Amino acid sequence: MGRYGARSRHERPESPPKNEMANHSDNTRRVTISDIAERAGVSKGAVSLALNDRPGVSDETRKRILAIVKELGWSPNRAARALSAAKASACGLVLARPARMLALEPFFVELISGIESELSERSIALTIQLVHNVEQEIAVYRRWWGERRVDGVLMVDLRRDDPRIGELRRLGLPAVIVGDPVRGSELPAAWHDETPVVADVVRYLAKLGHTKIARVSGLAEFVHTATRTAAFLAITSELELAAEVVETDFAPESGARATRKLLSEPEPPSAIVYDSDLLAVTGLGVAHQMGFSIPDDLSIIAWDDSLMCGVVHPPLTAVTRDIPAYGAAATKLLLAAIEGRSSEDVETRRAELTPRGSTGPAPMTRSAAIQRAATD
Repeated sequence: MGRYGARSRHERPESPPKNEMANHSDNTRRVTISDIAERAGVSKGAVSLALNDRPGVSDETRKRILAIVKELGWSPNRAARALSAAKASACGLVLARPARMLALEPFFVELISGIESELSERSIALTIQLVHNVEQEIAVYRRWWGERRVDGVLMVDLRRDDPRIGELRRLGLPAVIVGDPVRGSELPAAWHDETPVVADVVRYLAKLGHTKIARVSGLAEFVHTATRTAAFLAITSELELAAEVVETDFAPESGARATRKLLSEPEPPSAIVYDSDLLAVTGLGVAHQMGFSIPDDLSIIAWDDSLMCGVVHPPLTAVTRDIPAYGAAATKLLLAAIEGRSSEDVETRRAELTPRGSTGPAPMTRSAAIQRAATD
């Protein structure tokens, strides 16, 4: 059982001892870690953690493994020990996102290109693992570090009270946050301040006469989503604009639903700011289907510029940032951490607003038209 009563992920239910294994130390065949794992009823990774006195297995399991090692007279092969002490020459990236989203989401393609630009020059591999949730992500970190699959990891999609931070610190696995720094976490971060560009976006729309602006956001549990939403509500309040936020999970289907909801209101917003280019392109299609002309009836802005934003009609106004450079900066920070060099947070270049054909002057609202007709 684990330290707090839960079974470690490395452990399997105990299997009864096999008589033939009791004589391994007397056989001419060299005893292996696989033999020890089978005898103890655990994985090879758990044996490795126990032998190297690393966290990840319970005290009871560790004692059982060490007792079996002593009984079998096992000693590490010198060549194997040298290999295990060497670097893996690989860095890891775990993504708790559906596989199909990676094919659709330009952000991760560009981020990975920036990561690879630094790793490939040093002949270091990038190991990518897709998982369903944070718990599975943590399990991958434990397995990778226990089996020395990677030398360090890049952590994306930072969450509030993120449990990954404490686990990475406990494991001693070098890591860098791709996102806002976390006070007291001891993990360096590559980040950029998004609050100013959110204000730029809203002020730009306000100057075009928009008085009701909506934001179609990503998952609220993500720190970057919460940061943008807080900045959006603050600046709209300061400018005395009507504001609305609709949350999505970044999937095109949820973006379509959010857009239909907003545009079906009696007084729909005259501008919508989307949290990704994929959401914005989806919203553009829904607006066309509902009979809205862009930008005459509705202005649309995408967060993160990409090829998609330029090929649709009209081309989308977007928040542009150098995502490959963002990935490269995070990777340099990780390599420094792996080498044991002290590394501080790195602030990358801020995003900028790139106006295109999807934004224009605000249309007259229904209430304003009625008021104008009453005074004429």
